Amino acid sequence: MRKLKRYTPSKFMLPTSHYDSDEADFVVGFIEQLKHTKGEFYKRPFELIDWQEQIIRDIFGTLKPDGTRQFTTAYIEISKKSGKSELAAAVALYMLCADGEQRAEVYGCAADRDQASLVFDVACDMVRLCPALGKRCEIRPSRKAIHFKPTNSVYRALSADVAGKSGVNVSALVFDELWVQRDRKFFDMMTKGTSDARKNPLHFIITTAGNDTNSICYELHQKAMDIIEGRKVDPTFYPVIYGADTDDDWTDPKVWEKANPSLGITIDVGKVKAACESAKQNPGEENAFRQLRLNQWVKQSVRWMPMERWDKCAFAVNENELEGRVCYGGLDLSSTTDITAFALVFPPRSDDEKYIILPFFWVPEETLELRVRRDHVPYDVWERQGYLKTTEGNVVHYGYIEKFIEALGKKYNIREIAFDRWGAVQMAQNLEGMGFTVAAFGQGYKDMSPPTKELMKLTLEQKIAHGGHPVLRWNMDNIFIRTDPAGNIKPDKEKSTEKIDGVIAMIMALDRAIRNKDTIEGSVYDRRGMLFI
Repeated sequence: MRKLKRYTPSKFMLPTSHYDSDEADFVVGFIEQLKHTKGEFYKRPFELIDWQEQIIRDIFGTLKPDGTRQFTTAYIEISKKSGKSELAAAVALYMLCADGEQRAEVYGCAADRDQASLVFDVACDMVRLCPALGKRCEIRPSRKAIHFKPTNSVYRALSADVAGKSGVNVSALVFDELWVQRDRKFFDMMTKGTSDARKNPLHFIITTAGNDTNSICYELHQKAMDIIEGRKVDPTFYPVIYGADTDDDWTDPKVWEKANPSLGITIDVGKVKAACESAKQNPGEENAFRQLRLNQWVKQSVRWMPMERWDKCAFAVNENELEGRVCYGGLDLSSTTDITAFALVFPPRSDDEKYIILPFFWVPEETLELRVRRDHVPYDVWERQGYLKTTEGNVVHYGYIEKFIEALGKKYNIREIAFDRWGAVQMAQNLEGMGFTVAAFGQGYKDMSPPTKELMKLTLEQKIAHGGHPVLRWNMDNIFIRTDPAGNIKPDKEKSTEKIDGVIAMIMALDRAIRNKDTIEGSVYDRRGMLFI
């Protein structure tokens, strides 16, 4: 058996887990006893390509202390013709025949019957080309099923357009081309609670990028990206995405290599080049080339802020050095069970200074662990590091926050606090009673557009200093922007992928800081006019 030259254990492995090379070798060995079923590779041994072997070793070799697999869901997103169907069929057959599960139920799922048949048909041909499996398996083409007699296990192909899928006891699920799935009903039916009775279940999802950002596939794509980039943590979820970045040059052969780890093996470079040249001549083909060849979500709603530019503004912020400085506040008051955010913005006192951001976040103490498990967001880590505060009980304690802001007012010269009119009227009145000047701030285009555009401008010019605050960064990376016909913009809480409360608070505070930065010269909006981006 060929060994992967340089196997590196998954970066998503838990500290308590370990890599079992014998276990991984066994699975790789099983797969490489199978044969290819099509084209020039027909009847050749299935020698795993490096990217395929890395995935197999990560999934099957990463074990928890009790010997079960750490990863129960694998999300693999890769371009067309990379060998997805063959890998999916091989995984299905391993889970059917060699994983040691009695009466295993393996399901190959897809949006329609034809799609579901693709992987199933490959699996059938693999069984026919392997004498050892041929003796032990019974193929039932009319039922789209393979029966493995020694353990009385079965592999069935199912699709969303076929009824009768309730009551399954899933040991393994192979979902092919999830991007085609029209809604989440079938996916939820096959994944939610169906494997609870199994000791070592696996949901293996393999797909190309799609074009519907409201789909279940895009939801998993976003989760995978969040885990890969460190915004979320889910030790049971194994993400792999091979694709071109949004700003990559889609005509560059180096980008093709980046998005196609099977280039030159299962994918002919000449055919990719020809498809690219055709797309250059016919713009109508560009989206298809980028989606299918480069694995890009061609209609994806791109996050508003280029995070590499935001990260360049992580200049150090010393809270003690800000004592007595003039600043402006923004309060985004959550429901009593959600995140509440308050931000202070310190305007520059000279041309060589920056706008300094000082954010604060609160969640209910008793719901902290639930949030970590439910949202796969490291609230507990942030709380230990001091970036997130908790209030006693299972709801946000508004009185505690009021006293906290009152204490800030003794430390800093808070000239004004902007607040969202919805839901914060009582707290605004209480803060006013403490001596603060408060100002209602609308969440529509009229109020939000100027400071939101100004925030982008200041970020691009590196005239913001936010200290790299991780909760604020997470909020910023979640933002989706809505635009009206006149070109005005505002953050959209409903469309944004996760919480953005801290950015809303910061934008409101930034607006007040800009408008009051120099009362003699007047507002920057008045002097310069509307900024269009």
